[in-house]
Amino acid sequence: MRVPRYFVFLLVALPLFSAAAWGQLVPSPDAPPVSNAPPPPDDDQSVGTLRLNVNLVDLFFTVKNHSGELVPHLTKDDCSVAEDKVPQTLKNFSAETHLPLTLGLMLDTSGSQIDVLPLEQQAGGQFLERVLKSKDQAFLVSFDVNIDLLQDFTNSPRMLERAMNKAQINTAGGNGGSGIPGLGGGTIPTHGGPKGTLLYDSIFLAANEKMADQNGRKALIILTDGDDQGSDHKIQEAIAAAQKANTIVYVILIAEPSFYGGFGYSGFSAAKKLSEETGGRLINVGTNGRKLEAAFQQIEEELRTEYLASYTPTNAKQDGTFRHISVQCKGDDMKVQVRRGYYAPKGEQK
Repeated sequence: MRVPRYFVFLLVALPLFSAAAWGQLVPSPDAPPVSNAPPPPDDDQSVGTLRLNVNLVDLFFTVKNHSGELVPHLTKDDCSVAEDKVPQTLKNFSAETHLPLTLGLMLDTSGSQIDVLPLEQQAGGQFLERVLKSKDQAFLVSFDVNIDLLQDFTNSPRMLERAMNKAQINTAGGNGGSGIPGLGGGTIPTHGGPKGTLLYDSIFLAANEKMADQNGRKALIILTDGDDQGSDHKIQEAIAAAQKANTIVYVILIAEPSFYGGFGYSGFSAAKKLSEETGGRLINVGTNGRKLEAAFQQIEEELRTEYLASYTPTNAKQDGTFRHISVQCKGDDMKVQVRRGYYAPKGEQK
């Protein structure tokens, strides 16, 4: 019997997670940008100001110098923000190392990852042990022809590591057939039904159903070869879901090109697009365990050296359009890592 392409609940691991509770997590796609900024001074606490502050746009970003080193001590006077090339006035600016961190770790368990999954499990477990602090939380998802929630939100690295170690490569070939694991019934994906690696669907669901209702700093860390086969959602829909949830996407590209043989490998460009447009980064590690460990360390450092800039857009239209964002910081060859933009809220339909 075909398994539906949405999160498959592992009832043994998550006995208390009901379908009703899951449904309550689904957000409105038209939700306005969520603000986590500090409240304004007491003398500005008018009703109008409070209503205005609901529409603050929050930008989490990192800054690196020309040598690629993180720059940790910038102030409000050092950086500027433009929306659709129009300068914006910053309401708040701070270096955020104390805001709670919400992580989603996502494992590609299709056949292409059969030789590297043990490396991912080991390095991922060590990363979670280091990065999760007392107010942080994380969840774990695997994706192949299905998308499985292996561990719901928890602050326990041990629970996450235990769930990660239970992750297995899907060797059923999809649709219950034989063939290359994760490709679905043979070496060439077929039309209709689950047939491959549901990368875009997994990002779409994780952003909408897990991240959208969370506050503070949020990031998806995806270990994959970047190839998608058979998702219902397109790459731009996955990116839009992450942008609406104000969630950074990091892609650790871990792939063995020889696995693909004559079919070719095309995951790099997609992984780069997913990460860069959401304010994250692509880190290509091949199948090298040391590079994988270094990638996790780089992500950890970036997540702990973020800035938060907040502003009320000069364009007050609630038309649901995409607004392009640019952030510049003073200094020689400063490179800012930030999402490419956000979607304005939609006004009520009359």
